[in-house]
Amino acid sequence: EEPLTYLNGGGSSHLPQELALKWNPRNLEIKTRSVERNLEPLVMQVTTLVSSKSPQKKKGKSKRAHVLVAAVERATANFVEKGEIIAMENPDIKVEMLAAVDEVKRTGDSMSSSSREFANDPCSSAKRGNMVRASRSLLSAVTRLLILADMIDVHLLMKKLKRVEDDLEYLKSVSSQAELLEGMDRFGKSSADLMSQAAKRQYELKDPVLRDDLAAARAVLKKHSMMLLTASKAYVRHPELATAKANRDYVLRQVCEAVNTISDVAQGRNGGSANTFEGNGELSTALDDFDKSIMMDPTTFDESVARPGLEERLESIISGAALMADSSCTRDERREKIVAECNAVRQALQDLLSEFMNTSNNGGAKSDKLEGAIDVMCQKTKDLRRQLRKAVVDHVSDSFIESTGPLYALMDAARSGNEREVEELSEIFIEHTNKLVEVANLACSMSGNEEGVKMVRYAAQQVQNLCPQVINAARILASRPRSKVAQENMDVFQAAWENQVMILTDAVDDIVTVDDFLSVSENHILEDVNKCCLALQEKDPDTLNRLASIIKGRSGRISNVVASEMDNYEPGIYTERVMEAIKLFRAQVMPNFSAKVDKAIHTLSSTDPPPPPASDENEFIDASRLVYDGVREIRRAVLLNRCNEEEFDTDTDWEEETNENVSEMGSVRPQVESRTDSVIDEYPEITGISNAREAMKQLPDEDKEKIAQQVEVFRVEKRAFDREVSKWDDNGNDVIVLAKHMCTIMMEMTDFTRGKGPLKTTMDVINAAKKISEAGTKLDKLARLIADQCPESSTKKDLLAYLQRIALYCHQLNITSKVKADVQNVSGELIVSGLDSATSLIQAAKNLMNAVVLTVKASYVASTKYRKTEEQIASKNPVVVWKMKAPEKKPLVRREAPEEIRAKVRKGSQKKHASPIKVLSDFEGLEYEEDV
Repeated sequence: EEPLTYLNGGGSSHLPQELALKWNPRNLEIKTRSVERNLEPLVMQVTTLVSSKSPQKKKGKSKRAHVLVAAVERATANFVEKGEIIAMENPDIKVEMLAAVDEVKRTGDSMSSSSREFANDPCSSAKRGNMVRASRSLLSAVTRLLILADMIDVHLLMKKLKRVEDDLEYLKSVSSQAELLEGMDRFGKSSADLMSQAAKRQYELKDPVLRDDLAAARAVLKKHSMMLLTASKAYVRHPELATAKANRDYVLRQVCEAVNTISDVAQGRNGGSANTFEGNGELSTALDDFDKSIMMDPTTFDESVARPGLEERLESIISGAALMADSSCTRDERREKIVAECNAVRQALQDLLSEFMNTSNNGGAKSDKLEGAIDVMCQKTKDLRRQLRKAVVDHVSDSFIESTGPLYALMDAARSGNEREVEELSEIFIEHTNKLVEVANLACSMSGNEEGVKMVRYAAQQVQNLCPQVINAARILASRPRSKVAQENMDVFQAAWENQVMILTDAVDDIVTVDDFLSVSENHILEDVNKCCLALQEKDPDTLNRLASIIKGRSGRISNVVASEMDNYEPGIYTERVMEAIKLFRAQVMPNFSAKVDKAIHTLSSTDPPPPPASDENEFIDASRLVYDGVREIRRAVLLNRCNEEEFDTDTDWEEETNENVSEMGSVRPQVESRTDSVIDEYPEITGISNAREAMKQLPDEDKEKIAQQVEVFRVEKRAFDREVSKWDDNGNDVIVLAKHMCTIMMEMTDFTRGKGPLKTTMDVINAAKKISEAGTKLDKLARLIADQCPESSTKKDLLAYLQRIALYCHQLNITSKVKADVQNVSGELIVSGLDSATSLIQAAKNLMNAVVLTVKASYVASTKYRKTEEQIASKNPVVVWKMKAPEKKPLVRREAPEEIRAKVRKGSQKKHASPIKVLSDFEGLEYEEDV
């Protein structure tokens, strides 16, 4: 039993005879929760007694003070009694313990006497001062007693640690299998005993750094026990191999370092190992500091000071960004974007400094130009940060697909006894490991998650340390391929490396946001799918097989990352939708793709392959497209609960303003299935514009403003649509389903008029209008069935009239969608005219949406507000089912917005209760008047 437990009434404890006690009686630092827990009640009683206020009028003795004095006396007597028992049971500490007990007894008597005097005369400042001084002495004495008792626990831990050290020394000198097994048996028992005692100490420690060090040391002991056995067996069996000795020495060194760490922590020494891994990402922190530094007061602006400082900060950031851009893993397109953003940030800083100078020269009053320059500066740093984050996710997405491939190739070569191939594959394995570590460090550089960064750095170092030992194990097996102990050693090191890479992967995933990961991975999947289809057309089975493996690996990573992310949410409709998308992707999409890949590879790999039928090629392309669509559906499901514009981020140019894609119905607009990704140049004679959407971006500013006004009117109509439609459950109600579908396409058509959205060419807009007409025809048919069951009434007449409007506005949309923007090149300047066609399209869409809303309302009234005929009652299958939509579940804990995390915490009006331990630490600062 622990001595501090015994102070609470537990069993006895003995100090190891062979260990000397080292402690400083003047050091009152409380390092463990046990000391704090035992001291807290006494601190509470003493501080309550000391801080009790004198009555306004003298009324004699204070009854409450007498009660507190009695409680302090009982607590002091308990400490004295338990301390004497511990002293008797531990001879080596008897003198120090009895001295501490006597000090507690003496200060307790003094506290009791002065407290009773104060209780009898609570208005005397002199007696209050005497009690305060006595209470200080008592608390210090009790703290010394508890710290001394805690030292016994430390020595118990040190005794068990000494046994482990002795066993390790024995293992270093064994020369036979029998001695090794005996030594490992002893080490197994002593290390288990040590880990158990260390776990208790870890729980008791207050310092989080010491706790982390102790936890890491325990983990190393646990993980390396089996490695120590197999590496030692391989060395004893093959002492002539230098690689076997290197394996054994590595594991022994790791275990000894863990034991030393436990020793340091037990004695309160911090080795500083954790400091290597602590701290936020360098680039992320530098960008945050730069954003803060540009918020300057124009009245005190000094260019000679501000300009060099800001330029130096920015160049430091750009240097870090350049290192990331120059990384071998960075894609060319991403590198160009990073360089462009760096140049934009430089220019924005110069513009900002110029505005600060102008404002400072004009008296220092903030102007709109200065505010605009600050906003531009913040936006440019945000854009740079975004590209750097995407570069990191590019690396993560590419590097962690098949993290074990080089390892398996190395193992196969080792098992076959091919030493030359092992050496060649070792170089590949080292490059692969270095790449994983490099990517992990890049991810850390752009993360603000301090705990996550610490975990990634530690895991990366473990992977790097294991790499040469895995190679050594492979070399042992390659030189002795029939050796059973060499095979066991290889298997253990393989499992250790795989486990550590899995830990590293999970740690990296934790500091990379799932939104960034999905945004980049969706783009990568699209690239891979296109290359895969190209390899099929070029009849290249090797490339096809390699790309298909990458797609499978990337798809598996996407599923796993998103599934892990859902574990962070309370189960509900949102998580069910996401998991359903993942389940569909895993169970149907990927097996179908794998089957088509196998079939295509088999056909292409035959000795005299016939040309694959067009149907097979189309089936393969469809299966590949379904993979991309499946990934997009998973991402769309994940984005369903996003409400902040900043949370929507993408690598594709057709989803730029996704917050507009979120309607009040609480869902993201699905994109139109037809996406003209093929290169179609609608303006071959014009350089710089290839499709109608790009032409819309080139409209004059006056025309853009007019279009924006029309779009705002359309959005007012859309909000009315959302209010009406969002309250209905679309299960069993095709009227609502069709209405939502039409609204989705109309929103995309209005986006097109602003040069945004998924519709690129005039043909895309025409096809979208056709889809609206088809949906309008289905809605017309369904609504007429409802009207047929409704008695003759004004509602029936209104419903039929609204259907005529829908037909009319669908026809108008078909006409306006075919009007193409006119682009002319006059003296090298592009002149684009398309205002009339754009406003006509928006107006037709607005009118159609209004007609759809009125149709939904009239359909509801016609379906539910009139008495049904006997024939309708007999029919148990209504045309549509009108059921109110259940409200979405709210999260139990509201997600904090980024700005709220850094928000100032304002003082509340309620009374704050200080911690007793905090009171004790501040106790020396209290001053009281003794007597006037």
